[in-house]
Amino acid sequence: MRGGARGGGAPRGRGGGAPRGRGAPRGGGRGGARGGRGGGAKVVIEPHRHEGIFIAKGKEDALVTRNMVPGESVYGEKRISVDDPSEEGKKIEYRVWNPFRSKIAAAVLGGVDNIHVKPGAKVLYLGAASGTSVSHVSDIVGPTGVVYAVEFSHRSGRDLINMAKKRTNIVPIVEDARMPLKYRMLVGMVDVIFADVAQPDQARIVALNAQYFLKVAGHFIISIKASCVDSTAAPEAVFASEVSKLKKDNFKPQEQVTLEPYERDHAVVIGTYRAAKKAKA
Repeated sequence: MRGGARGGGAPRGRGGGAPRGRGAPRGGGRGGARGGRGGGAKVVIEPHRHEGIFIAKGKEDALVTRNMVPGESVYGEKRISVDDPSEEGKKIEYRVWNPFRSKIAAAVLGGVDNIHVKPGAKVLYLGAASGTSVSHVSDIVGPTGVVYAVEFSHRSGRDLINMAKKRTNIVPIVEDARMPLKYRMLVGMVDVIFADVAQPDQARIVALNAQYFLKVAGHFIISIKASCVDSTAAPEAVFASEVSKLKKDNFKPQEQVTLEPYERDHAVVIGTYRAAKKAKA
């Protein structure tokens, strides 16, 4: 009888019961299916100090962006609906922004001073992949902003194009970021360049794109993966050498933050482009 009892009855222990903890369905990030998030009354949405980003305060606090396409998840992430205070009976939908899947979200939670991506901004996003982070940037800049999303891989590019069909502020570009002349007819002048291309010559790639598309005194955000630049050197040394390369190309780094615990040996560097010319005048 003992053997039967263990196999039958209510599933319990590690494999059974409601999915919880680390084995929970992906997408919602840590604590995906622990409940309580979906209920409008239980969750309070507060604006983050970065314009266009919000914090959902509930059982667990989460970083969220206001969903530009209500009812649609992009990569299986959790959505939260709350009542619209300005209109009776209307709901506003937010999407949970998982820092384990987005370098910008990790940098925001890491405490950066300013990400420069805000409602109405024009952003050139290099290394868009299938559009996980791009979709949140699209939420932040909103209908008056634009995200030019460049991705070299055709496979990821397909997902990016499919997502952009519903998000009218994304311009998907399946091209090599090393060759900005190939897409110069598609991209206008931008306020911010975000780069996550994980290539040894990333600083050069960003400088090349900035020459064509980044306005004077515009801003840049670069995610540096130390092992991609030099796997033999200490991460701190790699970050320092990348920052010095940027300085030679008219970039003025203003802040740097490492992405622990979300990413190992990654840093995000944020700063201004060609701002020095103003000071001389």
